[in-house]
Amino acid sequence: MNLKIIIEPGEDGYFVAHCPRLKGCWSQGQTKQEALDNMREAVELYLEPEPTELFLHSSQEVVELAI
Repeated sequence: MNLKIIIEPGEDGYFVAHCPRLKGCWSQGQTKQEALDNMREAVELYLEPEPTELFLHSSQEVVELAI
């Protein structure tokens, strides 16, 4: 999966990053690379399901899909 990330200088000297496709998914870092690394983690957490969403019935199974 490829997502477009916007990086811009923040007011405090940090770089701020966000993903327009994932509303409310923001991060920051002291460098552009750190902001991107932090953004990767933020996206992973944003997309991770809540434990209650994984309640399984006997006929269900959880699988991962890499995009």
